[in-house]
Amino acid sequence: MQNLETDKLIIDDTTLRDGEQTAGVVFSLEEKKHIARMLDEIGVGELECGIPAMGKQEQASIRALVDMGLRARLITWNRAVIADIKASLATGVQAVDISLSVSDLHIKHKLGKSRRWVAEQLKVALGFAKQHNLYVSIGGEDASRADPDFLVELLQIAQREGADRFRFCDTLGILDPFSTYEKISYLRARSTLDLEIHTHNDLGMATANAIAGIKAGARFVNTTVNGLGERAGNAALEEVAMALKHACQIDPQLDTSRFVELSRYVGEASGRPVPAWKAVVGEKVFSHESGLHADGVLKNPHNYEGYDPAEVGLSRHMVIGKHSGRHGLQDRLAKLGISLGSQQLVIFLEQVRAFAQSNKRPLSDRELVHLYHSPKKVA
Repeated sequence: MQNLETDKLIIDDTTLRDGEQTAGVVFSLEEKKHIARMLDEIGVGELECGIPAMGKQEQASIRALVDMGLRARLITWNRAVIADIKASLATGVQAVDISLSVSDLHIKHKLGKSRRWVAEQLKVALGFAKQHNLYVSIGGEDASRADPDFLVELLQIAQREGADRFRFCDTLGILDPFSTYEKISYLRARSTLDLEIHTHNDLGMATANAIAGIKAGARFVNTTVNGLGERAGNAALEEVAMALKHACQIDPQLDTSRFVELSRYVGEASGRPVPAWKAVVGEKVFSHESGLHADGVLKNPHNYEGYDPAEVGLSRHMVIGKHSGRHGLQDRLAKLGISLGSQQLVIFLEQVRAFAQSNKRPLSDRELVHLYHSPKKVA
């Protein structure tokens, strides 16, 4: 297991825990091991690998992951109760996340308790975990709706009692990047305890909020492959990593070239196929059709591509359809061994566009060649 006690940003991927909590998703043990192995090989620093309190079968699965001897640290999810932590100890993991509801809404309407009870429960659960030499992340469930000063109080207790970090959870995905930055900054200014940002995608801002949390001072960030997770899902590993690399100039220290391979495997294992236009890893995200864009890419890919498709394991795809221009069509025809003069190309482009309009889709290479050899071909 690698040493994560440095100042670098740590990605804690929770595909095997929060990802599997996606409604209807179940991973087999072999699938879990394969996902864990791939995440480890690409350089993910920590894997949240399950919930031991679910029972013996879950514990056995986690034990099997522990026995793989991965470089990544394995961490389990637990309620702030001693029985849950004992179940984690039985799996052989050396790190636990201890989750507590921290918003007044949850404290009153979910737990039926008080802030004092939450604070005391934190001390009890954390104390037990540290007695057993566990690395401990305190998970603040619904932290995005909690009183910031109560969160500061909990951070102070957690740090005093030996916690290693605090997880700020936007459990319902209700924040925007600006409020996320403000909330994490507020905590960062009042505590030196490491912070972790955990975001959900209910409003489509999980990745943006994760990045905002990092910019505000969070050193740990939660992700899932393909953005799997409860309801609308979590921040997607591939999106967060590439946003860090290209929008923030922060090296995620991952082998991103395997993102497509990883994404497709998890898509198949989860029964949630990856949409062709999924950001970063969708099969068609480096497709170009419009004449202006195709011409620009052919002249220099950087004109319309923010990074090389090969960085994530994809390749460029030039689409011939309704919006194609002369240069894109000419390039495709040349690859098919067909050469047309300028006037012929203009007329053939009209035929291509008419075909695409009539069929409401682009042309395949076979259809393009067939159209060229059809009686309508211009002499």
